[in-house]
Amino acid sequence: MKKHFIWMSLVLLGVIIAFPLFSMTYYTMVRTSTPDFCATCHEIKPAVVAWRSSTHVNNAQGFVADCMDCHLPAPHKTFDFFFAKTYHGAKDVVKHFLIKEYDRKKNREAAYDSFDNAQCQKCHRNLLAMPGKRGAMLAHRSVIYARPGYEKKCVDCHYDLVHNESMYIMYKQYRRLPYQAKGLRKL
Repeated sequence: MKKHFIWMSLVLLGVIIAFPLFSMTYYTMVRTSTPDFCATCHEIKPAVVAWRSSTHVNNAQGFVADCMDCHLPAPHKTFDFFFAKTYHGAKDVVKHFLIKEYDRKKNREAAYDSFDNAQCQKCHRNLLAMPGKRGAMLAHRSVIYARPGYEKKCVDCHYDLVHNESMYIMYKQYRRLPYQAKGLRKL
């Protein structure tokens, strides 16, 4: 009887400690996973402003892809998501306090270098079914089924899609011409 009481006490103590700890961690992760939270940092604010004017927010489908959708692994990969989120957050805080001037161009290039095509393909799954857009379909096929040595990233062609310097909002459904990638960046 005494042995069961000790075990039950330990389990109860574990629940009393674990539940608030888990709740605080989850609440913190949810609250810090919003574009508004990202925009609180003055170094990141221009990127959030550009994102708000992009087709990843303003589109005919009404779908919104936020910062976490592109810059972090999928949330169902829990460990990878928490690790990447913590790493990027800590890195940004350290840069904020230790670097005198934030170099947007250098950090943008570092972000592009770290991108993986799987990040884009979380949402853009049907890249090979583009009726009437044979050139785009062939370009995407050469990325998805790349020959060894000819690998490309989505951001090699679509580097200006979200974080561009335009100061106005273009609604996809009202544009005369559809978005066209600018082609490969000068590497």
